[in-house]
Amino acid sequence: MTITATALPKSGEEDGTVKYAGIGPLELEAGGFLPDVVLAYETWGRLNADASNAVLIQHALTGSTHVARGATDEEGWWEQLVGPGATIDTNKFFVISINIVGGCYGSTGPSSEAPDGRPWGSRFPLVTLRDSTEAESRLADSLGIDSWHAVLGGSMGGARALEWAVTYPNRVKRCAVISVGAYSTAEQIAFAQAQTLAIRQDPNFNNGDYYGGTAPEHGLALARRIAHITYRSALELDFRFGRQAQHQETPLAAAVLGERGRYQVESYLDHQGTKLVRRFDANSYIAITEALMSHDVTRGRGSLNTALSGATAEFFVAAVDSDRLYFPAQSQELAAALPGDVPVHVIEAPIGHDGFLTEIGQLSAQLREAFFA
Repeated sequence: MTITATALPKSGEEDGTVKYAGIGPLELEAGGFLPDVVLAYETWGRLNADASNAVLIQHALTGSTHVARGATDEEGWWEQLVGPGATIDTNKFFVISINIVGGCYGSTGPSSEAPDGRPWGSRFPLVTLRDSTEAESRLADSLGIDSWHAVLGGSMGGARALEWAVTYPNRVKRCAVISVGAYSTAEQIAFAQAQTLAIRQDPNFNNGDYYGGTAPEHGLALARRIAHITYRSALELDFRFGRQAQHQETPLAAAVLGERGRYQVESYLDHQGTKLVRRFDANSYIAITEALMSHDVTRGRGSLNTALSGATAEFFVAAVDSDRLYFPAQSQELAAALPGDVPVHVIEAPIGHDGFLTEIGQLSAQLREAFFA
């Protein structure tokens, strides 16, 4: 197997530069096979001589590898945590973020070229979070990283971090699992199924083989609307929008249903759908959503306590108090099942699930003390 990667940023190369690593063929948990997998990743800081300062930060469902500013001045999604002098001080730590297998930010995914020269499309196999962990372990090998100082993430990123700690206990010294539980619940799978079905029922989906034609943008935008409702709390939506009409539109003044104006909250969801369509591939949305549906740290490992018993990392578990997608009770269940006495830290934010992004700074002091002092 040939594995290629840029182990260290070149001299003078700015942080946050996207790199690519070929990790070879990947046999998948569900029985599929990818013959030549490429992973896209970004790094910040410098790996020290014994590779003991490496930190892996895992992105969420539609997140990219852009955790913090670097080669461009584009703001990263965890800017509050990562950077020179920040909680995860890139003057001290080597930070890496990897685009998940199935993604559309440079890693092998449905829009990538298959061996026959055509996009994978409908032929792209089912990938689980365990598969992505296996792929990432090969990249770590190629970079000379035997173990991580810490692995952390929020939402799906937290699920990926947990899978790392359980699958490779000798390679993870510290693990932060934020705003996610030990497995995807029936309700979370139900929300996910509604999103993937919205895409699959778009007239332009063509069973996933839409490349070169019209993309299923309406389906993807609808999927994002469904998801975004779960990312925000009822209190936040009511406070921001209430029952207000969108500008001069008139929701209650129309001769026929199709001519009515929108409420502000409808316009907001329309905006969220349009934004995602501009930056994301519909097939990747399905592939990664189904990977998250697969999240179950107990699969093939016995009870929750048994599955977690072999984990040797020091754990940091946190939840958003208003989260209605991954309820705080799921974080409490996870913490109670982990070896030792693991507290659940709380992000206090009325926004809902997205508080793991917008209010992550609330955990800065706790994370610094626990992992990065």
